[in-house]
Amino acid sequence: MTATDLARGCVEALIGVGLRHAVVAPGSRNAPLSIALADAAEAGVITLHTRIDERTAAFLALGLAKTSRVPVAVVTTSGTAAVNLHPAVLEAAHAGIPLIAITADRPARLRGTLANQTTDQVGIFASAAPTYDIVGEIELADALADLDGPVHVNLQFDEPLLPTDVFVPATRQPERAPWHQEEAEVLKQGPRTVVVAGDDTGPGPRLLAQGGGWPLLAEPTSGARNGPNVIRTYRLLLGTGLGDRIERVVVHGSPTLSRPVQRLLAREGVEVVSRRAQGRWADRPHPVSYEVTCPLAAEAPADTAWLDEWLAADRDLAARIDERVAAEPGLTPYEVAVEVHRAVPDEGLLVVGASNPIRDLDLMAGSYNVGGRRLIIANRGLAGIDGTLSTAIGATLGRPHTSRALVYVGDVTFLHDLTGLVIGGAEQRPDLTIVVANDDGGSIFATLEQGAPEYAGRFEKVFGTPHGTDLGALCNGLRIPHWRVRDRAELELALANPNGGIEVVEAVIRRDNRRALDAELRALIG
Repeated sequence: MTATDLARGCVEALIGVGLRHAVVAPGSRNAPLSIALADAAEAGVITLHTRIDERTAAFLALGLAKTSRVPVAVVTTSGTAAVNLHPAVLEAAHAGIPLIAITADRPARLRGTLANQTTDQVGIFASAAPTYDIVGEIELADALADLDGPVHVNLQFDEPLLPTDVFVPATRQPERAPWHQEEAEVLKQGPRTVVVAGDDTGPGPRLLAQGGGWPLLAEPTSGARNGPNVIRTYRLLLGTGLGDRIERVVVHGSPTLSRPVQRLLAREGVEVVSRRAQGRWADRPHPVSYEVTCPLAAEAPADTAWLDEWLAADRDLAARIDERVAAEPGLTPYEVAVEVHRAVPDEGLLVVGASNPIRDLDLMAGSYNVGGRRLIIANRGLAGIDGTLSTAIGATLGRPHTSRALVYVGDVTFLHDLTGLVIGGAEQRPDLTIVVANDDGGSIFATLEQGAPEYAGRFEKVFGTPHGTDLGALCNGLRIPHWRVRDRAELELALANPNGGIEVVEAVIRRDNRRALDAELRALIG
């Protein structure tokens, strides 16, 4: 089979499993597939994106897959190009995202030789994604048969690499399977219950909590942080007598933000009902009383006393937190979280970076209206800072009905993915506001054990990592509008007036008082 035939067969197979977007990084060995995808895009069958950095390309594809909910392919040439896909493949594996990593390769006869740009690419992603080492079209169906996570397709292309005609795919997009509601298992009343919603769970936890009259402890990216049962300050309230009285926890998805939640789930004597999570490691790191795979419903409560206690405590603590934050001079990270949260309209999209931004949002963000259809997402499969800007750009492009899109990150996360903002003039550029909470380093570590005073002498060098980078100069070089704000009023104004396209709002905050301020907020529960 010629390289052109193999590439075109691959494109037909990809379209057949619902592919609508593909991302290509330039290379020679992947030329047959790149040209076939370009022909398919010209025919209007798919949308093709190009990036010069394979890692950026992979996270762009990840973001596209997260919001479009269909498989997305990322295509690279051979050698080190293929390895650069690994961080996004790992994230896709742990989050259950259908990312198709396609690497071009030399023929197998050249492996083990000094052939240029040739290494052993088979199994390069280890257990994160199965590899299909393909020399003929017939093997493609097996590779794309079960896309509940990432898959690695390694295509052996022999010369000649370039076609002599134009390709028009015969395959068309399949119809989406109709949605159907599975029958729910009903949980009875009795034990004092809370519902925990981890990342990407959808509305199920909200409906369960409302049906049972139970407090809802929902992470911002759960898709369930709306409705009347949301407990905004749950992380702090779990350390009070209310938390001590919990007898049953119904946990959905993968809760990753809070040590108090993990301690609750592992606490002896607490019944844990687990709704199975997505991803390759779906087992929980704590005892589970029993696990269900179907939706859950609840028996109606006889009274709302348990829920009312939680709601009253939450209102009181939230008010004290807001009062203390407002009294702090200058712009605080908590105020940045509040203003970003407020700026997301109905049908809006918010992508949140790891470390402090997602935790600050978790503490400060109240409940959204149920009908608003806002989407908040993050890379919580492995909770890394890799590729966050690229993920956000992909997520925005994959959700064309979004009314407004924002991404909220720290300065280290922003700098880590600068190549995500290197976008060619012919490429699609979404309307996206990037909010950077800039405290010149890694303040997440100030809130952890290594931020204690006894480690101060070594902290800045290995954890604080101040960089002193001028973000405005970087944005100017990238031809991206930039605003630097230093107080809440300026931030509110900047977020209220988006200019279209990609823009950066840099919120300058302090890092030297982060640990002390966090401690003061925790002390408010007393």
